[in-house]
Amino acid sequence: MEKKILLTGAGGRLGSYLREPLSKICNELVSTDIKKNIGKLNENETYISADLSNFDQICKITKDVSLICHFGALVDEVPFNDMLGANFIGSYNVWESARLNSCRRVVYSSSVHAVGMYRRTKTLRPKTAHRADGFYGLSKCFTENLARMYYDKCGIEAVCLRIATCSPVTTLRSLTSWLSYNDLVQLVMRAIDTAHTGYSVVYGVSDNDRSNMSNIDVGHLGFKPKDNAEIYADTIFAGDLAEELADEGNKLHGGPFASTDLGVSAMDKMKIIYSHKGD
Repeated sequence: MEKKILLTGAGGRLGSYLREPLSKICNELVSTDIKKNIGKLNENETYISADLSNFDQICKITKDVSLICHFGALVDEVPFNDMLGANFIGSYNVWESARLNSCRRVVYSSSVHAVGMYRRTKTLRPKTAHRADGFYGLSKCFTENLARMYYDKCGIEAVCLRIATCSPVTTLRSLTSWLSYNDLVQLVMRAIDTAHTGYSVVYGVSDNDRSNMSNIDVGHLGFKPKDNAEIYADTIFAGDLAEELADEGNKLHGGPFASTDLGVSAMDKMKIIYSHKGD
């Protein structure tokens, strides 16, 4: 049982699925987001509105925290300066606060977009070198390297979750890249309860028949996804796939992020369903 966990990005879609399970494995869950409120709280959950780019705010709420789940970020491809505060400076603020407050581990919501420019014929592995598909992917590369540095220099363990497509299956690409919400929760739990993680990178992807991401190198985490996107294949293939197949980005792991110009949103092409838990 963790004494105190901090969850950043608690007001986001993925954060909404993590709050309740996290609250059950710690004495106190501190949830934070830039939003003013995030609705009804769990029994041992407190909420503090904070800006990731404000070091004093982040350092203050990290006091006495034993573990941080860092899911806060601007999630889209936008101009670099618009992303700098939350995704770059925010990551530094989280790790430096962790160092100053003697936090033992950070579980980080990274992304497949850190390696999004590889062709989909290549099976991705945790040690696959960075090939960002845009400024958003670059922010994930930066934070993974930041996490590695703080582990090597300061001993703060880190598990970087290269999440693929954690939303309902709506595209041909997501038959390969889908991570179910149940498997997301399992992945985060394994990143927390594994006795020693050191610095680890793991792909956030379910047990999909068409998956081209391998976690064979990180068996120590014990992540064994249970869901399979293939149950949605008939529905996807029955739809109109012309637009998706015409997008050259879908030949790469990053999908539309890989074919869209730098700083230009690609989210509409991803067809993400933005429902939060409880919606």
